[in-house]
Amino acid sequence: MSKYRNKITYVDGIRFASKREANRYSELKLLELAGEITHLELQPRYELQPAFDYNGKWIRSINYVADFRYYDLRISGEVVEDTKGHETQIFKLKRKLLMYNYDIDVQLT
Repeated sequence: MSKYRNKITYVDGIRFASKREANRYSELKLLELAGEITHLELQPRYELQPAFDYNGKWIRSINYVADFRYYDLRISGEVVEDTKGHETQIFKLKRKLLMYNYDIDVQLT
């Protein structure tokens, strides 16, 4: 169990950080089978700031990893989605950087 009391859950042999995320995956799989969404992807990664050298010290890149990305045929657009029970300050900051760098807003479920 995590610090937010999420219970690790497996669906289709895939490990999910919470029951909520696993349930959403199951819903999205059904939407994909129904032909309402396509190109369902798990854990898409976005680089928010590249790694760099600072006075001889290597600073790692900053990344945002969403829960899902898919193409929604109902709205004719790409959706980046995250399942959150609680919006942390880090998430809020990374969401703003994602908007700025990629012009993408994360849909919360």
